[in-house]
Amino acid sequence: MPPSNGLFETYTRSAFRLETRQIYNMPNEQENFNKFLRGEPYDDMKYSTDWRNLVSANIAAGKTMQRAKLVRRPYTDYTRWLLTIGVPRNTKAGEDYRIVDITDRELDLPDLDFWLFDESTVLLLHFNDDNTLRDREVLENPPDLAKYLAWRDYALEHSVPFSEYSA
Repeated sequence: MPPSNGLFETYTRSAFRLETRQIYNMPNEQENFNKFLRGEPYDDMKYSTDWRNLVSANIAAGKTMQRAKLVRRPYTDYTRWLLTIGVPRNTKAGEDYRIVDITDRELDLPDLDFWLFDESTVLLLHFNDDNTLRDREVLENPPDLAKYLAWRDYALEHSVPFSEYSA
């Protein structure tokens, strides 16, 4: 995860992510993603290890980290990689990673990725057309906070834990 004004280190209770894209073009993942596509083994990337250590520390401190990932079948190569490699590692670290399968249904969720911290701060993630991260926008106590809370609750209501989805 790119820098975010220390929100992942300083939140006190809960962090939730709505993850809507089927493809993320993250330069720091590209080499390992390409190796996955070629069926080659690869070492864990530092970014991923740092993220899992952060998740583990937050969970150990009594905080929650939750994510709702929208997926559509047939999976993109990126989603397949994420569900095969990334999500199992994140859940092992303690992240409550949930899947919302939107293959055969339309849900009232935005086409927008965001993190919600402590039910008060929103970190919007803006992407370019090529699925690279363009920028992040921190909104503290935004006037439309209720819609982010409603999107979180709706996504969670329509999700299943990754362990159940992958079974």
